[in-house]
Amino acid sequence: MPSEQSKTPRSFLTTRDWSRAQIDALLDLAASFKQRDPGPLLRGKAVALVFFNPSLRTRTSMELGAWRLGAHAVVLEPGKGAWPIEFTDSAVMDGDAEEHAREVARVLSSYCDLIAVRKFPGFQDWSVDRRDEPIKALARHASVPVMNLETIEHPCQELAHALALRERLGSLQNRKYVLTWTYHPRPLNTAVANSALLIATKLGMDVTLLCPDERYLLDERYLGAARDNAAAQGGSLTISHDIDAAYEGADVVYAKSWGALPFYGNWAQEKPIRDANRHFIVDERKMALTNGALFGHCLPMRRNIKATDAVVDSPGSIIIEEAANRLPTQQAVMATLLGAKPTGAPSGVPITEHKEIVHA
Repeated sequence: MPSEQSKTPRSFLTTRDWSRAQIDALLDLAASFKQRDPGPLLRGKAVALVFFNPSLRTRTSMELGAWRLGAHAVVLEPGKGAWPIEFTDSAVMDGDAEEHAREVARVLSSYCDLIAVRKFPGFQDWSVDRRDEPIKALARHASVPVMNLETIEHPCQELAHALALRERLGSLQNRKYVLTWTYHPRPLNTAVANSALLIATKLGMDVTLLCPDERYLLDERYLGAARDNAAAQGGSLTISHDIDAAYEGADVVYAKSWGALPFYGNWAQEKPIRDANRHFIVDERKMALTNGALFGHCLPMRRNIKATDAVVDSPGSIIIEEAANRLPTQQAVMATLLGAKPTGAPSGVPITEHKEIVHA
């Protein structure tokens, strides 16, 4: 009998719930899907894609990923083509919401085999948003697996990023990984930064979190989890506000902007601090300090704001590889959650042939 720790989690809400062995298994499965199309592993299955926020990569890769596995994806946009949803228990629903997550989760579970959700935080009160209640409420009341397509974490981007790093670098153990804050004209979600910190430490990398000052540190929940990961996997976590020291000898530079939590919901107070740190842009001078580092970013990305054209278009840039990897890694998650992993060698035509068929 497998131990409790070795059992695959019921849902994919955060990689904090998944062991390194389970993460490696997802990455191995995704890599195999890139080599050969696995065929209709999910034939007859249905996936509800609940999008509260805009999407390019996530929606496209989920719809196509489900289709290529033989499943049917239904896209719902609450507040547009679907009713607005309330998530708070005991709420008096006299506002815009017409449905409660209790009913939504149970109804979708009666139709579909998996529910995938993209719901950004409200950006008003971090003490509320950090609870990640919308997706947790749906997962609590659903009778099918729930998959996180970005809330205050972005575990699907984590996997795609990690697969690109493995494909370029091989072993990631003790590679120097720099997660750097960058300027953006407005404060953004901390989800990708939270997730990058989790995956890099879980895979045993030596991680440096680079940001302007302590006000830009991530939530202690993620810093604490990263420290635990580093201790368990033989890596390390360093916090730095020194740009040159952080870049020195790096193997990976991963860029992301995020808002300073002390100013959460009151962005006007942060603006002068943010504007004073435009020099955190990833440029050729900084990259020259590295060990020929790869450059990653989740996209979308404002060129010559977060990184210069020369860096974005360099041979070390993996931004397109990461985006392409969203498809096989999300397929791997769907197949794993629904217990449809192939037991033998993957069957079907090579992915490259499949793409030609799709776009013919």
